Amino acid sequence: MPQSFKNIPIKVVPATPAETPVEIEEVLLYEKHKKVYPRWITGRFTQWRWFWLVATQLFFYGMPWLELHDRQMLLFDLVHRKFYILGFIFLPQDFIYLTALLLMSAFGLFVWTSIGGRLWCGYSCPQTVYTEIFLWVEKWVEGDRLARMKLDNGPMNLRRLRIKYTKHAIWIVIALWTGFTFVGYFTPIRELSQSVLNWRTGPWETFWILFYAFATYGNAGWMREQVCKYMCPYARFQSAMFDQDTLLISYDAERGEPRGSRRKGEDYKAEGKGDCIDCKLCVQVCPVGIDIRDGLQYECIACGACIDACDSIMDKMDYPRGLVRYTTENALAHKYPESQIANHIIRPRVVLYSAVLLIVAVAVVLSLVFKSPIKVNVSRDRNTLVRETDEGLLENSYQLQLQNTDEASHRFVIRADGLPEMKVLSDQGDIVEVPGNGAAVVGVRVQVEPQYATRGSKKIYFEVQATDDLTLKVREKSSFIGQ
Repeated sequence: MPQSFKNIPIKVVPATPAETPVEIEEVLLYEKHKKVYPRWITGRFTQWRWFWLVATQLFFYGMPWLELHDRQMLLFDLVHRKFYILGFIFLPQDFIYLTALLLMSAFGLFVWTSIGGRLWCGYSCPQTVYTEIFLWVEKWVEGDRLARMKLDNGPMNLRRLRIKYTKHAIWIVIALWTGFTFVGYFTPIRELSQSVLNWRTGPWETFWILFYAFATYGNAGWMREQVCKYMCPYARFQSAMFDQDTLLISYDAERGEPRGSRRKGEDYKAEGKGDCIDCKLCVQVCPVGIDIRDGLQYECIACGACIDACDSIMDKMDYPRGLVRYTTENALAHKYPESQIANHIIRPRVVLYSAVLLIVAVAVVLSLVFKSPIKVNVSRDRNTLVRETDEGLLENSYQLQLQNTDEASHRFVIRADGLPEMKVLSDQGDIVEVPGNGAAVVGVRVQVEPQYATRGSKKIYFEVQATDDLTLKVREKSSFIGQ
């Protein structure tokens, strides 16, 4: 049962005669939110969380400052409608790559979830990462769990105000730097930094810096686990990707129950107790405030904090580790030993998700390998469909838009075929030069003998060939109107 619906008192009013006035009592269906004060813990899973935190934030904060070909390595230039990604230049007509990226992200998440549950949530999700950063600041400024609870429940005095303002000031600085970095992926970050320092930031840059900073501050500083519980859709549909062989953080009830306190060295088994000493440390360290001993819950983000906490207690009591551990439901039910968990990773849903992911990834790689840096768009002159020249030839006019996404400039020859003895005349001469990462609009006239261009539309093709690189060739379809 969701925590929000637990322990809700509901007053039942018995039926009364119609003439007797009935007192209506307001019933609240949701209990008041209780702030979670996660206790600080150390251990192998905590170290992994901090490793991925540092790795993801080094990428996020550092990538906008890296350059390639004298240009920001990762830049989504919406103003000029060009996207620079690791040396590749993408245009709006390359939207198919965004679709492929979303498909790869989705099926990659499906594969990982089917195998290891919500590891993405516990280790790499921005909500988890920034909540961890903000919690670290909170612990550094206010102290550990008990100190924070005592501070919040204490009187409002100068000491409390000073500590709170210090914490929120640091939070705001982190949030503003995060918003600045986010906008730096859409506006060259070096130009953006100069604009910020000179107080000349454009209106939309200012709005998005403040908006993203506000979102970071609100989600990581205030809402925290509520985002994971109530706002994140992944928490709701993750169970569709789980099965009995999915690795989950689980409490071994067979070993731990019945739980109860005891002294170290006490023969607890003689008293009928399990290994769980009911210290509740696994609850205290949980960033979403759940009790892992209650079984699988959608709120669990698989961060592993409860495993580190329980293992530390098992070490102190000289008990074996693993009362709370990563395992599968089938392994817990003794359908196979835990040493064979790896043998059950390959199963139909994992194979299906992996196959789709592999197909899309291979298609993207091959497309990028054979992707031509030259793009051509042909448009006919709609004002004059066909005209007769002084030589008695039929002529159609076209405009060719040439886009060069290569870093180097190229010289091109424009040809046409599809009808016999076609002549191509360009407004810019026989050779058209397009600068690197530039574009050119070329007016082209195509002339054909009347006997080859009878009434109606005839299919023709334009071929744009680079003179300095024979592999750069684009062929585009168009039509020729006869008379």
